[in-house]
Amino acid sequence: MNFTKSAALAAAISLCAGMAFSDTVKIGFIDPLSGPFGPTGDAGLKQFNFAADQINENGGMAGNTVEILPFDNKVNPKESLVQLQKAIDQGARFIVQGNGSSVASAIIDAVNKHNTRNPGDEVLFLNYAAVDPAFTNDRCSFWHFRFDSDADMKMEALTDWVTKNEDIKKVYLIGQDYSFGKAVAAAAERMLAEKAPDVEIVGNELHPLGKVKDFTPYIQKIISSDADAVITGNWGQDMVLLIKAAISSGSDVPYLTYYGGSLGAAVAMGEQAVGSVYQVSEVNTNLPTTDAQNALIDAYEAKYPNNNYYFHRIHMLMDMMDMAAEKSGSTDPKDIAMALEGMVVDGPYGTVTMRADNHQILQPLFVSVFSDNVQRDVENTSLGWASTDADRIEAEDTKTETTCKMERP
Repeated sequence: MNFTKSAALAAAISLCAGMAFSDTVKIGFIDPLSGPFGPTGDAGLKQFNFAADQINENGGMAGNTVEILPFDNKVNPKESLVQLQKAIDQGARFIVQGNGSSVASAIIDAVNKHNTRNPGDEVLFLNYAAVDPAFTNDRCSFWHFRFDSDADMKMEALTDWVTKNEDIKKVYLIGQDYSFGKAVAAAAERMLAEKAPDVEIVGNELHPLGKVKDFTPYIQKIISSDADAVITGNWGQDMVLLIKAAISSGSDVPYLTYYGGSLGAAVAMGEQAVGSVYQVSEVNTNLPTTDAQNALIDAYEAKYPNNNYYFHRIHMLMDMMDMAAEKSGSTDPKDIAMALEGMVVDGPYGTVTMRADNHQILQPLFVSVFSDNVQRDVENTSLGWASTDADRIEAEDTKTETTCKMERP
């Protein structure tokens, strides 16, 4: 009799625990929160927390509270797997990450293995910035969705810019020595050969990720090469220090970047970079948009005055996840994944589509230039990013062929 009562009590406690868990959607954020790339990870975490707060203020995700669980991976793939297991152990069934394709690669493999071994307790990986094209091609996975345009999609825009500028005859490539940096260099070589065979690549250099303290020797090589433009996929500290060295060394050619808007870059660049540093991205805060979007930017920057609204794709990720929960009436990862496939959203900067065939987002892209004539500045510098209608690439025009052969559960 006592055993029966104990068993009943244990079952009741277990049921209550399950009910409590179902009231919270836990999202594990795995990115650098310390070390040289800590500021980049912290900026992303702030935007996830802000987006989660908005969802909670509007009734939650399918009625459930959203909680962001932060885990510091130090941009290390092995450490990321340790943090992934901690996140799962703490009840996270959604994982978000973006800084480092080497990290994303490890997470994709680990999530696939976990889901194979744990049917009914799957985990979904929502990638907001790791842009190695392989993740939505040969290595595509049902359990992975990417909310940033991949390296090839962005390079199409940058190389189109090069072909339109007749003054550019020599290009120097510099990037971080890992899968993403190599993908950027390969895309630049391939696309320039196709679009502008008369443009010479006069340098193609990879440097250690997060290890270079002074890029002056690299900049001296760029200056010596007589390059007319530089293309780089550098992000975080490597972006900031590269541009800082370029400015201090007097390199005044156009720098075509993926992440020129990295936190700290504007301060490092200053007025000397006006008109010479470009970035390709899904947004800049001076683009025409809706009143609601402007209010969102104002609210975010009021809460975080030293952290500008940069990761628009984080808000899109959270909004689309919320829509998927509403559409499916569920917060189960598999149901969310099914609802995300093929989702079309009328976003504040244009139509956004999540491809069903490879889980790659299609969104408008913009080539922006660092400017001293902006309504919204960055990092309290009176400088910011600007673009015209001619610098807009429509979402459909970013679509590339895919080799993905999706296996669905």
